[in-house]
Amino acid sequence: MISPNPLSLFCAILLCFPLALVLTISSNPSSIVVTQTLVTLSPPPPPKPISKPTKLFPPKNPNSTIPINKISSKQSLNRQLSSPPPPSPSPADDKDDIKLLKQATRVNPYTVEGRTKKVAFLFLTTTPLPFAPLWELFFNQSGASTKGKYNIYIHADPTAQYNPPFSGVFSGRVIPTSKPTRRNTPTLSMAARRLLAHALLDDPDNYMFTLLSGACIPLHSFNFTYTTLVTSNKSFVEIFSNESTRHGRWAARGDTVMLPEVSEEDFRVGSQFWSLTRRQARVVVEDTKLWRKFGLPCVDIHACYPEENYFPTLLSMVDPHGVVPATLTSVDWRGRHDGHPRTYKSGEVDPGLIRWLREARPVYGIMRINGSNLSVRDRWDPFLFARKFGPDCLEPLLSMAKDILFKD
Repeated sequence: MISPNPLSLFCAILLCFPLALVLTISSNPSSIVVTQTLVTLSPPPPPKPISKPTKLFPPKNPNSTIPINKISSKQSLNRQLSSPPPPSPSPADDKDDIKLLKQATRVNPYTVEGRTKKVAFLFLTTTPLPFAPLWELFFNQSGASTKGKYNIYIHADPTAQYNPPFSGVFSGRVIPTSKPTRRNTPTLSMAARRLLAHALLDDPDNYMFTLLSGACIPLHSFNFTYTTLVTSNKSFVEIFSNESTRHGRWAARGDTVMLPEVSEEDFRVGSQFWSLTRRQARVVVEDTKLWRKFGLPCVDIHACYPEENYFPTLLSMVDPHGVVPATLTSVDWRGRHDGHPRTYKSGEVDPGLIRWLREARPVYGIMRINGSNLSVRDRWDPFLFARKFGPDCLEPLLSMAKDILFKD
C-alpha cells in the first residue's frame, strides 16, 4: 500500500471542506440562525414624532401666550396675591331685596310742592319696643296723628319673639321684607336700606327719613321735632374722616378688598343713626357700586361696623353738600371701649338729665356747607333723640313726659 504524501493529504482535505460545511449547517441550524439573527438585525423603525402634551387645565387668561407649564412658581404666587378671591354673596344679592330696591329707585326724589311734608320714623329692632307707650304719647300729642305729618315703619327680626306684640301707632307697621340681623355684619345696613325703600314707595309725601332703635327716646315734643326736620334742606349724618379706627375698619374685609371703589382716604366713620332727605334716601337705595364692597362679610369682625361706615362714606362721596355732618341722636361714648354706648338706668333719669341732653352740642365733622368756605363750627343743631336707655327707664320718663320731656 502506498502511503500518502503530505501534498496529497492536503488536497484531500481541501476537497472535503464544502461537504463538512454542509454537514455542519444541517446538523446545528439553530446556532447559525441565532448567529445570523444577531448579525442581520434589521434597523429599528424611525421614532414617531413627539406629540404636544395634553393640557389638563386651560389657562386662567385665554389671551395669554405663555404656556401653563412655563409659568414659574413665583409668577403663579404673584398672580394669586394680585388677584383677590371672588367676593362672597352679599345681602344685596337676595332676590327680594334686589327687586325692592329697584322699585324704590323709580320714585320721585322730591315731594310734591304744596303738599304737607311727612317724617318717616324708621324703627330697627330685634326686640319689642320697650318705650312704645312713650312714643304713643309723642305721636298723639297736639293732634299730630290726625294731621298726617308722619309715618312709622318697623324692621323686626322675624326670628325674634315680640311679647307684647306691636300695638297702637305701631300696629301693622312691620315691613314684610324684614330679615334676621346681626352685629358685625352687613345685615344692619341692609335692614336700614329696606326701611328706606318701603318708606319711599309707601308715601310720596315722606320727606325726611329718621332711623331709630328700640332704645331711643324723643327729647322734644312732636311739633318741635317735626318742624326741625321738615324745614331742613339737608340730611343729618355724622361723618368723620380722621377717626382713629378708620384704617382697621377699611381693611376689615381684607387689606385691599375695598379698592378701587373706596380708597382709605374716602372711607368715613359716623353714627348708625341719621335723618335723610328724600333725595338722599333715593341715593342710598339706588347705590350698587359701593354696596358691592360694604355688603361683603368681614375677615376681622372686631373692626366690622358697616352700619357706621356705609352711609357716611356713600353720602360724602356722592352728595357731600347735601349733608350736615352730625347726628341728631345723642349717644354717650365716654369711657366705652366695647362697641356699646353707655346705657342709662332708671335712677339716672330726671329733669336734669333731659336738660343736659337737650343742651349738648352735636359733634360736627369736617364737611363744608354748599361748597363754600363756611365751616359747620357755627351750627348748633338740637339733639332730637337720645339713646341708650334701659327698659326700666320707662316709668320715670312717662312721669315727666307732659311737664318736662314734651314741653319745649
